[in-house]
Amino acid sequence: MSPGEKIKQEMLQEFGHAYQAFGLNKLMGFVVALLIFSSEPLSLDEITEQLGMSKGPISQITRRLLDHNLIRRVWKPGERKNYFEIQPEIFGSAFRNNFELIKNNLRIARQLKKEVEAANDPSLQTLHVRLKEMETFYDLMCRHFQSFLEEWKKEREKIYQDHA
Repeated sequence: MSPGEKIKQEMLQEFGHAYQAFGLNKLMGFVVALLIFSSEPLSLDEITEQLGMSKGPISQITRRLLDHNLIRRVWKPGERKNYFEIQPEIFGSAFRNNFELIKNNLRIARQLKKEVEAANDPSLQTLHVRLKEMETFYDLMCRHFQSFLEEWKKEREKIYQDHA
């Protein structure tokens, strides 16, 4: 096995486990790893062949990855097949997907806290404190995530300036 093939197999396994640890389909990790590894866009047939999987599940996974803005369809002149490659900003997109979940948790905390406050019921005092904690936690997280994205944008630009 060549060093490149060995690295590819390791990437597939590591990404599969990482995606599974996040509660996602292991196959999503395989497809993402394969597309990160590949310097050229791959067709659905090429992906299924390289992963040794059938077309149905790979097709479903590519749709989900497209929906999450982690991969994109590309057109090759003279070809009828769909080709796929990673989104140029795949890591930022993955982070933003997670950030949306955090923002949603903040919205939930704020909404429920307002409802508890409007109820003006002393028996809901403990719940009020817990919702305030939840709101504060996710608000702080959102501020840090936003700062992180701003810093990441600068760092990413440096990476591609250095390799231009």
